Amino acid sequence: MSRPDAQASLGARSPAFQILFAVSLIAAAGNMGLQSVLPAIGREFGLADTLVAAAFAISALMWTLASPFWARLSDSLGRKRVIMIGLGGFVVSMAGFGLAATSGLEGWLGVGVAFGLMALARTVYGVFGSAAPIASQAYVADRTSPADRTQAMSLLASAQGLGTVAGPVLAPFFVLPLIGLAGPMYAFAALGAVVLVLVWKRLPSGEVVRIPSPSGKPDHAVGRGLWKDRRVRDFLIYGLLVTGTQAVNISVLGFHIIDEMGRTGTSVSAAQPFIGLAMFAGALGTLMVQWGLIPLLKLQPRALMRWGAAIALIGNLMSVIAPGYFGAVVGYAVISMGIGFARPGFTAGSSLAVNDHEQGSVAGLMMSVAGLSFLGPPVIGVALYQLAIPAPFLANGLLLAIAFIVCFTSPQLRSLALDPVGRDDSPSPETPPASQPGPEGNR
Repeated sequence: MSRPDAQASLGARSPAFQILFAVSLIAAAGNMGLQSVLPAIGREFGLADTLVAAAFAISALMWTLASPFWARLSDSLGRKRVIMIGLGGFVVSMAGFGLAATSGLEGWLGVGVAFGLMALARTVYGVFGSAAPIASQAYVADRTSPADRTQAMSLLASAQGLGTVAGPVLAPFFVLPLIGLAGPMYAFAALGAVVLVLVWKRLPSGEVVRIPSPSGKPDHAVGRGLWKDRRVRDFLIYGLLVTGTQAVNISVLGFHIIDEMGRTGTSVSAAQPFIGLAMFAGALGTLMVQWGLIPLLKLQPRALMRWGAAIALIGNLMSVIAPGYFGAVVGYAVISMGIGFARPGFTAGSSLAVNDHEQGSVAGLMMSVAGLSFLGPPVIGVALYQLAIPAPFLANGLLLAIAFIVCFTSPQLRSLALDPVGRDDSPSPETPPASQPGPEGNR
């Protein structure tokens, strides 16, 4: 287990937290920037919508498989080193995807070969993509008390929200004459490289003192069966339901906007800014929740999960009731507000439900939820969309209703305590400040 020093608590204004914020920001911005242009690239290639969605399913599979590995490695190798590995993989994957897309759009390679290389680049992203978020989350958990953790996790999650604003908004500006729709990938690869250097040079690498677990087993050995543990099982179920619906909404949005704008005679390329605007509205809703409402109301995980499922459910129903471009944008914004409540709710809740020596493992488990949610749901959602426009939103409504019910029927979610029994977070006299060198060395 670990014990954070009282003076070394990771505050929002600390340089270390700001660097971690930048890591989450650029990762989310790059991924959402890619999400915003991928439907247009797929339509320009003449590919089936479900095949385009499948490209993200590949990366999601690798994300899910790799997450437990990065969680264990962050416990043994150190949080900073794993963050750097993850950022390096992000840079390579974004640059590789951009080169593959350019080759296909310019006719240098056949569409099939270019798409295969794009899928390979997304595979690289899937393998390395979870490393930085897992290690960042564990870094924060190491250095915050249970009472402060919900706020810290919410603020870290808000970096993803800000990234989802920045990515789609910036992406159209990087669609330049010489590089076309692939431009955003090159830009985010360059920004990722800058953040990688920042982590290497500026992020403190000192580890908090780790006390052996009560069983005497290594941290990663203790956490291997955590997904079956009743303390976190229902958090996992809730997270899969909520993030699965989010994956459907994200995957369907671009095609939905293209089709809605197509009814007015707008071309695929010309629809790109409208996709960015819709994603901007959604991300703005997330930020309003995580930067405004959660700190203002001081909501704890139990309330966050209940409000999150309910609001996301309403947003999906609005997408059905209010058709057209305006309905798509407003519905997606409300859905994003709900997810803004739900994600920090089940993430912080699961962290509070386990002991300190299990933080790396629970971070990896909850991060794997993001990967699992992008396996089947995007393909299924796009397939449902091709059958009938309201179908994916109605299916989402059913899943979110189940998630809402789980909040009230699960003993773990219903009676979540702020400070779990058996947890000892009192400072130790031997604990060095987190900014001091630890097992990783001073780099």
